[in-house]
Amino acid sequence: MKYTVVSFIFASLLMGCNSDDKSQYIASRNWQLTWSDEFEGESGTLPDAAKWTFDLGTGSNGWGNQELQNYTNRPSNISLDGSGNLVITALKENYQSSQYTSARIKTKDLFSQAYGRFEARLITPYGQGLWPAFWLLGSNIDEVSWPNCGEIDIMELRGQKPSIINGTVHGPGYSGANAISGSYSLQNNRFDKDYHIFAVEWDADKIDFFVDGFLYKRIGKSDVPGDWVYDHPFFMILNVAVGGNYLGNPTSQTPFPQKMVIDYVRVYKEVN
Repeated sequence: MKYTVVSFIFASLLMGCNSDDKSQYIASRNWQLTWSDEFEGESGTLPDAAKWTFDLGTGSNGWGNQELQNYTNRPSNISLDGSGNLVITALKENYQSSQYTSARIKTKDLFSQAYGRFEARLITPYGQGLWPAFWLLGSNIDEVSWPNCGEIDIMELRGQKPSIINGTVHGPGYSGANAISGSYSLQNNRFDKDYHIFAVEWDADKIDFFVDGFLYKRIGKSDVPGDWVYDHPFFMILNVAVGGNYLGNPTSQTPFPQKMVIDYVRVYKEVN
């Protein structure tokens, strides 16, 4: 179903487990769709090159996190499933001196936006050492570097804790282990069992984090100990990492392959 203008109402009365007592009623807002990918296409094809580009290889120091995977653009690691989904698959295999492969795509230099609503509907993978994420980076990263460009993690999950996701911001003076973060937990359920909608609503003064319409974390200017660097366009990233200092490495008990199944990604801007 395609949307052009939509209106959402979010309230703290929705069912869920909230780890942050700032959850509150959000007034009705009108949103206009500015970008989307519904992942329609033939099974086995790569994501739309007009919308996504790839990060490839092992990256510097495991993409800065001591991750173990080698990112590829092979259909075995990333492809449409023919049913309106994009599937990112993490595999345990020997490939170019790595023991694991996966995929990471981004809209850098193709699409970026300051402010609005960014959302994805997806199913996560699970298991010790699996690290799926849907996140944003400041489009000025090549000029000012990380974390001065800013980072907004809409959803990241430690695979060994499949019922808990985190929403986080990184900036100058509050990055890495000192980032500002909130978490959301499912009760008697897991994020790898069904689709959930992960979103942020972002304006000049704050960033709100949602799961399935439930506001579980608000981060405002006064909440960060350094500069507020969320005043310029950001681009989107989807990936499944394997291992790293955020969650530890896989064990012999970690099941492979593991898949992140993405139904859609949509971006909106607010209209009056």
